[in-house]
Amino acid sequence: MLSRFSSEEILEAGCDEAGRGCLAGPVVAAAVILPPDFHHPLLDDSKKLSEKNREMLRPIIESEAIAWEVALCTPAEVDRLNILWASVEAMHRAVRGLVVRPDVLLIDGNRFKPYDDIPHHCMVKGDGRFLAIAAASILAKTHRDEMMRSLHDEFPQYGWLKNKGYPTKKHRSAIYEIGACKHHRKSFTLLQLQIDFPAS
Repeated sequence: MLSRFSSEEILEAGCDEAGRGCLAGPVVAAAVILPPDFHHPLLDDSKKLSEKNREMLRPIIESEAIAWEVALCTPAEVDRLNILWASVEAMHRAVRGLVVRPDVLLIDGNRFKPYDDIPHHCMVKGDGRFLAIAAASILAKTHRDEMMRSLHDEFPQYGWLKNKGYPTKKHRSAIYEIGACKHHRKSFTLLQLQIDFPAS
């Protein structure tokens, strides 16, 4: 069962990202401050939820949260910073955008750079343990999926409507056949030997 990390008097902001393992598109982070009495029976790590349930929870979280913000780093920023620090930078941007300043940051994962003078705690698999991080994981995932659906309209040949930029065989095969586009992360290995490409 998910829980709060702190006492009810502490404003805790959960932070999580989506898209670290993708070949294309931004890495997207969310920061969410939930009210102390927030509860929803389906709230969980976004990876454990169906797309339908994630999309159903998104407006509930956005309407009931004390504050929330979503931010991103572009593929060019991912290439320049590397994916870990681009993810952290996206979290910083999300926290910076909150209309209410949190007392503590709950970070999904094990690496973070301090933001301002706000104390933070890194939580491995925190999105499956703490309410605020789970809520952030859902907002990061649903907002990023929405972005990738929009990019799919521009570049339908990569199949982003379904794969959302992740390294599926179809996605890599399209890169092999037509090359990468401006939304691909050039620092990533876009082609791998496990795909059976035709001989040149």
